Amino acid sequence: MDIGKKQEVEAKKKKNAEKRKLIYSRAKQYAKEYEEQQKELIQLKHEAKLKGGFYVDPEVKLIFIICIRGINAMHPKTRKILQLLRLRQIFNGVFLKVNKATMNMLHRVEPYVTMGTPIGKLNKQRTALTDNSIVEQALGKFGIICMEDLIHEIMTVGPHFKEANNFLWPFKLKAPFGGLKKKRNHYVERGDAGNRENYIS
Repeated sequence: MDIGKKQEVEAKKKKNAEKRKLIYSRAKQYAKEYEEQQKELIQLKHEAKLKGGFYVDPEVKLIFIICIRGINAMHPKTRKILQLLRLRQIFNGVFLKVNKATMNMLHRVEPYVTMGTPIGKLNKQRTALTDNSIVEQALGKFGIICMEDLIHEIMTVGPHFKEANNFLWPFKLKAPFGGLKKKRNHYVERGDAGNRENYIS
């Protein structure tokens, strides 16, 4: 191996070692952040209870939505909304950032979906996320270089949520055992449609 090639290999090794160190550091930071958030939530609930009141959980920023009915026999506008949400097939699921516009859309398609609060693609092709380099190749320009970054960006609805979410291919879920019994009824009526909040899992 010539000197130039050897230096190139050594530089690559050094760069990879630095990247592994950075990924480990970020994962540790995220774990600490999640733990502190959980502790703070418990503390706030405890304080509210001592004062004889109750703690209202912060507004949900992220939901997971699943299409539970076919999109053929429906109003064209409703079908268009489902297509915009990337819910083109039954049992497709996607993450969605909650805001006024998305809630208006969800109100229109509620009979055709179920949703709740959840506790890739590369070059427009399905790609198994087997390596952090795949994440970095697609999202590195946004500072997202590993799976931990990707998860953190989605779960916290970070500034690059849109790019991170679009990187993921819509989830294709298996039908529940025994099928869906009451797709036309809302979840609060013991059906399958509508918002399940944290009972989505």
